[in-house]
Amino acid sequence: MTVYRIPEELVFPPPEEAGPDGLLGVGGDLSSERLLLAYSQGIFPWYDNDLPILWYSPDPRTVLFPEQLRVGRSLAKTLRRKHFDIRMDTAFNEVVKGCASVKRPGSSGTWITGDMITAYSRLHALGFAHSAEAWNSGRLLGGVYGVSLGRAFFGESMFARASDASKVAFVYLVRQLQCWGFELIDCQMKSGHLARFGAVDIPRTEFLSLLAKALRGGTRRGKWAFDAGFSPEKAR
Repeated sequence: MTVYRIPEELVFPPPEEAGPDGLLGVGGDLSSERLLLAYSQGIFPWYDNDLPILWYSPDPRTVLFPEQLRVGRSLAKTLRRKHFDIRMDTAFNEVVKGCASVKRPGSSGTWITGDMITAYSRLHALGFAHSAEAWNSGRLLGGVYGVSLGRAFFGESMFARASDASKVAFVYLVRQLQCWGFELIDCQMKSGHLARFGAVDIPRTEFLSLLAKALRGGTRRGKWAFDAGFSPEKAR
């Protein structure tokens, strides 16, 4: 298996050359330019304080098509109760830090290091990274964040401090993306949690083709907010 060393110049090897586990390259940096280039080519970073930056392009790729979002009966009931006030881009850094507090299975650490928080905060300031947040009584109880390019949204992570908080924020986000004509939500790697929402695995070749098509749409940059009168039920 070949693992490429990422050079200082702003280039990546073809994502099709990633190894069986999706690992494509090692090294490089977390500049906004490099991150945006990576996402546009179907590549994303994985980071650890004790390792250089690892770049992945797995095959298959887990994606969610917004119109295929599934909401279970219990979660639908929670949505109708409107227990949470759902907002967008009002506490991006806090959402990322909340996600960083969630430990990975089998690990005592988190892949969202200080350098990652700084890098995605820069993308947010540039209008490319966004959050959806669940609030109650002025407290941030959950959220999700990711990167937007064209009509594709690259989900990065989510967290919850209260039952269903991140799930409700995720449903609101997906329904709004559907209203905006987004074609693809990249979920990166398979999980039972995402599968319950309707995420599916597709071959990397298909993902790259769909991504290229989605990138032909204009990027919705700047601070996001839900449309006036938006309702996750009406977006179906």
